[in-house]
Amino acid sequence: MSTAAYYLLSTLGGYLVTSFLLLKYPTLLHQRKKQRFLSKHISHRGGAGENLENTMAAFQHAVTIGTDMLELDCHITKDEQVVVSHDENLKRSTGVNVNISDLKYCELPPYLCKLDVTFQKACQCEGKDNRIPLLKEVFEAFPNTPINIDIKVNNSVLIKKVSELVKQYRREHITVWGNANYEIVGKCYKEVKRTTQNVQKSEVSHLAF
Repeated sequence: MSTAAYYLLSTLGGYLVTSFLLLKYPTLLHQRKKQRFLSKHISHRGGAGENLENTMAAFQHAVTIGTDMLELDCHITKDEQVVVSHDENLKRSTGVNVNISDLKYCELPPYLCKLDVTFQKACQCEGKDNRIPLLKEVFEAFPNTPINIDIKVNNSVLIKKVSELVKQYRREHITVWGNANYEIVGKCYKEVKRTTQNVQKSEVSHLAF
C-alpha cells in the first residue's frame, strides 16, 4: 500500500469514527441545552375534536387528562382585550360575519355548539362551553401549565399586550409565543427584549399551526 493511500484511508477512518462518536454522544462537543420543560403531548387549540376549540372547557379537559402543553391562538378586540380564538373573522366559529378587532369583548358572539375541526377531515368538535375566553383567564386557571401561543395577526398592540400578560403572570419560563411569519416574530423578539432586559426571557418561536 502506498503512503498516499495509507494516509487517505487513515483520514477517512478517523473521520468516520469521529462522526459516529459525535452523532451518538453530541455532548462530547456541545453542552446539553437545559430544557425548561419537556412536552411530548401538546393539545392543539386545547384539544379540538374532544371539545369546542380554544375554550376553557377544552383547556381544562386537556390538563385533566395530563397534557404537557396547551396550544392556543390570540387576537385583540376593539377595546384591546386579548382573546383566545383561532379566526379573526368569526363567521366559521360563530355564524356571525364580523371581525374580532371590530367588536368590544362584551360584544363577541358565542361559538356555535358544533364546529368542524379544520385540520382534520370529517371531524367535528362540540360542547356546551361556547364562550370566547380571555388569555388572562387561561393564565389564571393554569398557572403551572406550559402554553404555546400563536399570535394570529401582525398587530403591535396585541404583541405588547401578550408580552405584558406573560410577564404579569410570571410565565416567562413556561410560555412559548410567536408565529410562522418572520415579521411578527421579529416584533415579538423586540417586545420581549424591551420589557424583560435582565429578567429571564420568555421563549419566542416560529409557529405553524
